[in-house]
Amino acid sequence: MKRYLHLNSRDEFLRIDISKIAYFEADGNYTNIILANKLKGVVCMNLTQMQQVLSESLKEQASIFIRVGKKYIINHTYVYQISILRQRLILSDGENFAYQLEVSKEALKKLKELYVKTPAGSGEN
Repeated sequence: MKRYLHLNSRDEFLRIDISKIAYFEADGNYTNIILANKLKGVVCMNLTQMQQVLSESLKEQASIFIRVGKKYIINHTYVYQISILRQRLILSDGENFAYQLEVSKEALKKLKELYVKTPAGSGEN
């Protein structure tokens, strides 16, 4: 069953299939929403506000999104590579897209620990 995120403002309405969201990127008081098909949406709220909207509107399904550092909320199902030394995170579905994000070493270490400590990534389909 598809789950949608609805974002409504004075001038625009966005209806987004959450499984298609690759990541959210902070841009001052705005948040860029980057989709797997390379579409990009912009909403007038900061990343902390976006986190609240995700948890309130998606409830338990918001767990597919993880805050990484100050600048990103990522869809953890698309994590392909975490390179701490290069300060790089690559998100990809393995065939259609690959996004390369610059992330602090500390944030990447924390993200890597999530995958190493919990074998959640090892048996998922």
